[in-house]
Amino acid sequence: MRSKSELRSLSVLRTAALIALPAGAAGSIGFMLRAGRRNPSRVLLILFGIWVLSPFVALVFGTIVSKDWSVLTRTTLYGVMLVLTVSSLAIYGDVALGPPRAKTAFAFVVVPPASWLLIAITISIAVLISRRRSRPSSDS
Repeated sequence: MRSKSELRSLSVLRTAALIALPAGAAGSIGFMLRAGRRNPSRVLLILFGIWVLSPFVALVFGTIVSKDWSVLTRTTLYGVMLVLTVSSLAIYGDVALGPPRAKTAFAFVVVPPASWLLIAITISIAVLISRRRSRPSSDS
């Protein structure tokens, strides 16, 4: 059984993550539109938008299915949501608001799969640790 303070901390972390995630998704799309404002292809911008949003959508899905996950795994999920949001906004903001570059699309192509990788690795590690902790000890 978890203590009230652990569950309260998890609730605060969850609330922060659920506020940050849509803000990060909206900010990422805004930066993408700013960086691609001179691109005449609307279809390409839509495809880039879907690509940029994909890690955020995955994290929303993770939040929906995480109801039965261990506290450690949910804490990891919420932490990843915050890290991914801040990192994405920092990278995309630097590209969109920084000095003009020849290859601005590079960040918008690379950050989503890197985000997917971060999500997969950290959640997998949390699940493995959680399972090890919950196994009954054979030393008895």
